[in-house]
Amino acid sequence: MIEEGQIVLLRFPQTNMEEGKLRPALVIRKVPGEYDDWLICMISSRLHQKHIELDEIIGPEDKDFRDSGLKTTSVIRTSRLAVIEREILLGKLGNISSLRLQRIKENITKWILEA
Repeated sequence: MIEEGQIVLLRFPQTNMEEGKLRPALVIRKVPGEYDDWLICMISSRLHQKHIELDEIIGPEDKDFRDSGLKTTSVIRTSRLAVIEREILLGKLGNISSLRLQRIKENITKWILEA
């Protein structure tokens, strides 16, 4: 079962629509409607790709890092969103804290509402 705040594995789509690499992604929220579609964001170990006001770093010093299933300090790239069908998920690594998920959602909302 997929849930908000889970870290999952999938071939994250490239912006040019080519098949992407197998990588972790954060499940943010189910898309309303009859289909089993979910809003997700990419996770990367390339910390230099962090967008300062939108993306978030998670590392061993964080309380929820162990539960995340990630192996190294990573950037949760909320600047790289996608909507995917649940069926393309290849596995679950772990979860982030509900506090971190709430902060990520607030950052996305703030970014969308900026004029």
